[in-house]
Amino acid sequence: MKSKFQDLLRPFCRFLASIGITANQVTILAMLLSFLFGAFLVWAFLFIPQNRWILLGLPALLFLRMALNAIDGMLAREHGMKSHLGGFLNELGDVFSDVFLYLPFAIYGMRDFQPEPWIALAVVLFVKMAIVTEFMGVLSQATGSSRRYDGPMGKSDRAFWCSLLAIYLAFGGPDRPAVEIFFALSALAALLTVLVRARKALNE
Repeated sequence: MKSKFQDLLRPFCRFLASIGITANQVTILAMLLSFLFGAFLVWAFLFIPQNRWILLGLPALLFLRMALNAIDGMLAREHGMKSHLGGFLNELGDVFSDVFLYLPFAIYGMRDFQPEPWIALAVVLFVKMAIVTEFMGVLSQATGSSRRYDGPMGKSDRAFWCSLLAIYLAFGGPDRPAVEIFFALSALAALLTVLVRARKALNE
């Protein structure tokens, strides 16, 4: 599936390379779009919380982000754009994008500008564990292991499940206690992912 998706994007990658677009510029664009949509979600949750349909933008943005991540990787590998800076931007961009896109849910369902405490707690725990998950994936390289992507709640898994949540809410699914349960379980899955990555790295 991944290779077929990349095959679809390859002609566009060649075009971008031909006009001088770099892998790092694509990485930064993905992070910037995540920031802008995250800021929009914060505004929407504060001022138009009844318009749940805006949540349909999240799976669309996550799909676009996935495509941009694939494009920057292909530009780096296939067009001689690999660099240490690109490696830093790629890892930091993923973490910052997750924070920008998922942390706004901490104020989902707030009333009179007061967040729902259980939702806020569950979301913050999920975001923190997402950061630790990516940190563990990178840290595994310090032991001589490869960059780890194992476990049930990696970057693509987070995007998939959060997209499903957004679609569920957008089409009027009851939000309480579904939202806090979802993020609490996702945080536990992220913790399991950290443990799996640590074990795999130590055993490699």
